[in-house]
Amino acid sequence: MNDITLDFDIDAPLYSISVVAEMLDISVHSLRAYEAAGLIIPHKKNTKHRLYSHNDVIRLKCIRDSIVNKKFSIAAIKTLYSMIPCWAIKKCSEEERNSCEAYDGYMNPCWSYKHTDNICELQKCNTCEVYKNHTHCETIKQTIRTYTR
Repeated sequence: MNDITLDFDIDAPLYSISVVAEMLDISVHSLRAYEAAGLIIPHKKNTKHRLYSHNDVIRLKCIRDSIVNKKFSIAAIKTLYSMIPCWAIKKCSEEERNSCEAYDGYMNPCWSYKHTDNICELQKCNTCEVYKNHTHCETIKQTIRTYTR
């Protein structure tokens, strides 16, 4: 029997916005709204076309489930994402925390802020472990538990 193993990068931008909309049975407009709200950061080619990774699709499933089944608003989801203790995950110094909007903010996820004069300044947010490691809804609660004990 032949066992086929697919080996691919789950963070590689593969899917166009129309393909993802079809996969999730939602509108392109909804995907753009989630992006505008800072819930998702699609990869953008030089042509400005959005591409989504497998992990992005998982994140979007979590967002859709939260909206449709749990009746969360986009604002509620943003607040939940803002509770991810990025400063602890990134091991920011006290000086960096004091100058970081995400540290004091509670309305937006850390990846929606413009980072200056801190550890995040030189990294694209969609490549950061804070963003990449919180695609599944369950990981947010696990992370908060880990860093608040």
